[in-house]
Amino acid sequence: MAILSASTSLTRYRIIDDIPESLWADIPDLIHSYCFEDIDASSDESSSGWVPFEDPFDTEWKESSFYRGEYLTFSLRLDTRRVPLAVLKKYYKMGLDDLLARNKDKGRHFVSKEEKKELREQTRLRLLQRSLPVPAYFDVVWNSQTQKVYLSSTTKKIRELFEEKFTQTFDLHLEPCTPFFHALGLLGQSSKEELVSYEPCLFV
Repeated sequence: MAILSASTSLTRYRIIDDIPESLWADIPDLIHSYCFEDIDASSDESSSGWVPFEDPFDTEWKESSFYRGEYLTFSLRLDTRRVPLAVLKKYYKMGLDDLLARNKDKGRHFVSKEEKKELREQTRLRLLQRSLPVPAYFDVVWNSQTQKVYLSSTTKKIRELFEEKFTQTFDLHLEPCTPFFHALGLLGQSSKEELVSYEPCLFV
């Protein structure tokens, strides 16, 4: 729960769509529709989805609530598994030597390009099945009164994943609260041209 830590990195958003009143009653079902699914027993390279704010390992949402007063809280979980390149090279070379030996027994003293390609992919998938996915969690806090949303990450990859997942789940679009958009929200659309014309300054 990075947001409850003494310090954290945050990306602030505002929802730019009008929110229908019916959405609030549908939120539990919508979140469950896009909840996280484990990939421990598969060879999938990644999986992402919503998990409870209090317990990111409770993938079935058995004892978790979304609501904290006027706030909705949940987390984005991303599990990824990777095969280190050095490990892939090692087992690919071992497989290639074995394949070449078998081809020689059949009178072929080479391994074709297609065979090498297939061997490399089979080796990668076999190693993926043996590697454990590494989990990561990113807290989400949604103020239902102000329609501000906070994500406990500033990484571009995570922000893009979160924005896509949020829109996919709730059919709502997010706008980052950068200084420009924050100023535009305070000053109004009439100030847009003036704000665009500003140039950055260096203070030495």
